[in-house]
Amino acid sequence: MKLGIVGLPNVGKSTLFNAITNTQNAEAQNYPFCTIEPNVGIVPVPDARLDKLAEIWDTDKKTPAIIEFVDIAGLVKGASKGAGLGNKFLGNIREVDAIVHVVRCFDDDNIIHVVEDVNKPVGVDPAGDIEAIDLELILSDLELVERRLDRTRKAMKGDKTLAAEEKFLMALIEHLSDGKNARSMPVETDGEKAVFEDMHLLSAKPIIYAANVSEDDLIDGVENNEYVRIVEAIAGKEGSACLPICAKIEEDVAGMEPEEKAELLAEFGITDGCGLDKLIQKSYALLGLISFLTDGKKECRAWTIKKGTRAPQAAGKIHSDFERGFIRASVVAYDTFAECGYDMAAVKAKGLQRTEGKEYIVADGDIIEFLFKV
Repeated sequence: MKLGIVGLPNVGKSTLFNAITNTQNAEAQNYPFCTIEPNVGIVPVPDARLDKLAEIWDTDKKTPAIIEFVDIAGLVKGASKGAGLGNKFLGNIREVDAIVHVVRCFDDDNIIHVVEDVNKPVGVDPAGDIEAIDLELILSDLELVERRLDRTRKAMKGDKTLAAEEKFLMALIEHLSDGKNARSMPVETDGEKAVFEDMHLLSAKPIIYAANVSEDDLIDGVENNEYVRIVEAIAGKEGSACLPICAKIEEDVAGMEPEEKAELLAEFGITDGCGLDKLIQKSYALLGLISFLTDGKKECRAWTIKKGTRAPQAAGKIHSDFERGFIRASVVAYDTFAECGYDMAAVKAKGLQRTEGKEYIVADGDIIEFLFKV
């Protein structure tokens, strides 16, 4: 899974990136455009189930699922026309699965709030900030679709079958020109879907709004922050996710030992895990993802798949030969394994290890051994 981080300058993008990737690679300073080149970080997906399997097997190798984060330079209103650093960095996140839009949800006169003109700080306005970034994503998409339409029309001189594609692209241009994001564009046929997905439109991607709050907000209660309520309302209306998070606190606890981290978070009333864990949970839920597990002395590993994936296609995540020569799968639900005291002999004695065929839909936490022949 790959997530792109966007937002206005100085909203906490790079601070959040440093925290979730446990690095200090991204500059995080109080001046606009301190991030120039995109920062990329890869983080393991925490999974206590995988940790337990690795412990049981004393495995030679533990391989968690991973998420790649891409942090790009802050956008400003008018970036599509060259304002600030322009929107040239948006190309770096066209391949991501979802976008993490960091929105400032706290007041601080010592931190410049920039929306359009870096020389004119303005008041915090989450709704206006979201609208400004959304528009830049839409305008970037509009430029890309217009270029695609030009190429399609040139190709039509020798291929009249592209007429349907031309019609769809014209409708998409009209939709985007009205200020509507690509997520709300009706896509009705397989052909339209293929064209739509091939363009990797930014405004078509699922959104997680990271509502960046202050340390004081954590103490007083995030539910009392009016800015967060605004972001939650916007997210609810468009079917996006919202995660209140304090990037500064997350950065402070990054790299701490688990006990020390839990102690510090508890001081701020956070008892349900760090922001990274919650962001991953939101990402998996938003994208409809789950994990299945494979185990053994040689390697214990978590594999990320879409909900609804059948056993042969899940096997294909490991190797194409597994899918091509799929015969059957031996499956034990992790919870069942735990209820049997993590004793596989007890699982088998109770007949709880199942044999599943090609139509089996893999469930989250399944421990699977695939049998195949090619």
